[in-house]
Amino acid sequence: MEKVNKVYLSWTDVDKLIIGMMPRLQAFGYDLVIAITRGGIVPAAIIAERLAIQQVLVASVDFYEDKEHDLDWPVFLQFPADSFLRGKDALIVDDIWDRGKQVMSVTERIKYAGGRSRSAVLHYKPQRSQFPDKAPDFYATVTEDWIIYPWDAERGKLGV
Repeated sequence: MEKVNKVYLSWTDVDKLIIGMMPRLQAFGYDLVIAITRGGIVPAAIIAERLAIQQVLVASVDFYEDKEHDLDWPVFLQFPADSFLRGKDALIVDDIWDRGKQVMSVTERIKYAGGRSRSAVLHYKPQRSQFPDKAPDFYATVTEDWIIYPWDAERGKLGV
């Protein structure tokens, strides 16, 4: 079994990652930002502020696993109404693309509502992604590490 490298990020580290993505993000126009809970809330707020986007919405998605049929269905616990998304350009923000399920589910739901979207994450893990033919539109860096963000609730329990 491979040892996983844990990387503890500071607020300064997060700021540098977002600053590095800003020129690419600024090349497009967005009507709104959708933060994927919980990890995407902080980077979404920072990005929305820097892009001067006032409308920030939240998507909370969990997955129902049916082991008998090998299914993994998204369950949206919170999601903007279709009327907020129809005809709009949304920037989906999450902290990390690990398997990619959350971002891809939100992307599909926005498309179904008649909106368009691009996705941005701080960290992209292509080797773990369940979508080998897809990737976030924007990411700050590629990693294989276990990333611990300054806002992670477990951080205090880890002695940091």
